Amino acid sequence: MFGNDWDEILQDEMQKPYFLELMANLESEYKEHTVYPPKELLFTALKHTPYSETRVVILGQDPYHGAGQAHGLSFSVNPGVRIPPSLRNIYTELSDDIGVPIPNHGSLLRWAEQGVLMLNSVLTVREGEPNSHKGLGWETFTDTIMKKLNERTTPMVFILWGSHSQKKGAFIDQSRHEVIQSPHPSPLSSYRGFFGSRPFSKVNQFLESKGMKGIDWFISDI
Repeated sequence: MFGNDWDEILQDEMQKPYFLELMANLESEYKEHTVYPPKELLFTALKHTPYSETRVVILGQDPYHGAGQAHGLSFSVNPGVRIPPSLRNIYTELSDDIGVPIPNHGSLLRWAEQGVLMLNSVLTVREGEPNSHKGLGWETFTDTIMKKLNERTTPMVFILWGSHSQKKGAFIDQSRHEVIQSPHPSPLSSYRGFFGSRPFSKVNQFLESKGMKGIDWFISDI
């Protein structure tokens, strides 16, 4: 399904009754409603960032609910799609934090390919209805992903923006892994502590302190 080591790690989870029920419910949802992301992009994050190569998790809530926005990576949009406000704020903080220029597009694929798992807690949403797939079963699945990552002996960084993501911090052994928390980058909360939180430099400080290479956060224009 994923084409990497997530297949084996999540194999048992995907045979559980709740997951089979989730998949059946999604079939109906995709038939009866407009659902994002498109079905073939559902697991983009897991496909691009193998378990063994994950160094950072950036956890979102649920996908963008506008046409053409969600493509399976949290906070990211494909090139050519207008950059959403939350991502614009992420780019502003990125530039203020480490001085890289703000790119002219919203694709975060370059981060994913360096081991940054761009995961949402809930992987689908109905068009124009934020949180419409809350409680469908995705939370159990993504809780398992977080727990499996926490089991790794290699230290990694979890970036949890906003109270919804921070609830998943309960699964993380902070004696081994680093947790970076702040308010959400949404315009509703970005001025309450997201701006100035410097998550990108903090990630690299931690990784380098453990003898690992930092993330190259620079995203080139297209």
